[in-house]
Amino acid sequence: MSDLKSQFEQAARESTELPTRPDNQTLLQLYALYKQATVGDVNTKRPGLTDFVGRAKWDAWEKLKGQSPEQAMQAYIDLVNKLKG
Repeated sequence: MSDLKSQFEQAARESTELPTRPDNQTLLQLYALYKQATVGDVNTKRPGLTDFVGRAKWDAWEKLKGQSPEQAMQAYIDLVNKLKG
């Protein structure tokens, strides 16, 4: 687990240094996987109708409900590695 966690932390650092900025859907996926890995299932109320960005982030995170932190960490690492090329 500690090896997975260190790989996850490294991927989180590398995600800020990607050669090109990912599209919005990919950014939402990164956000949701990070939140699922570090917090677990969504634990807040869905933002209001006027908070478009907040709702998009919440919805992306909610889709991962039930996924274990370890699965989310591995998916995050895989996605960052894919984005690095």
